[in-house]
Amino acid sequence: MQVKLLHYTPLPICSNAIRACWQSFDKSDDGGEADKSLIYRVGNINKHKSTLEHLYYNFYIKDISRACLQELARHRIASYSVKSSRYTLKELRKADISSLESASRFIKLTGNELVDDASLNALKALQNLLNQPDMKMDFAKFAMPESYLTELAWSINARSLQNFLELRSSHYALWEIQELAEAVFEALPQEHKYLFVDSMQSKKPMQDSTQDKK
Repeated sequence: MQVKLLHYTPLPICSNAIRACWQSFDKSDDGGEADKSLIYRVGNINKHKSTLEHLYYNFYIKDISRACLQELARHRIASYSVKSSRYTLKELRKADISSLESASRFIKLTGNELVDDASLNALKALQNLLNQPDMKMDFAKFAMPESYLTELAWSINARSLQNFLELRSSHYALWEIQELAEAVFEALPQEHKYLFVDSMQSKKPMQDSTQDKK
């Protein structure tokens, strides 16, 4: 899995939006400690979270499974541009997938031998379909395993990102999306991370819970 931050909104854009409410522009220190404190106080403590929507982050995410993508897409307040299976599935036609090692460029390995073997068999069946005469990828794609790897551009505002990190860094979340949440947090600009630490369940002491897994 690879997560790269391509672009992000500077903090003064958010602090300026907050100061627009009270016309306190004269108290700004251009993204310094006063502005950072203001953003945290208003957005995280006072829960005026709409102000955090002025902060946007653009990521490029590689090598997550379609299963993980399906869960990621449940976070609807975000923008997704995903690698097309209709146009790129042809990359599998002549590829060497004789072993798990060689197939790992196409499928997410779990470490569970039975699951990984099943994924490999599904991948081989898909490859066989793609090499059938007149087989259209529009039809072959329906045989893609959930473990098939994909990549995407993902843009999300700070408010929605806090929600994503809070839910997906939980030990109840799918293990792969937990890894994604950690990688996204680590990819954030250092000066922005203070806004998201409270959302990272993995950075809080583990507490007993009687809640069912969701």
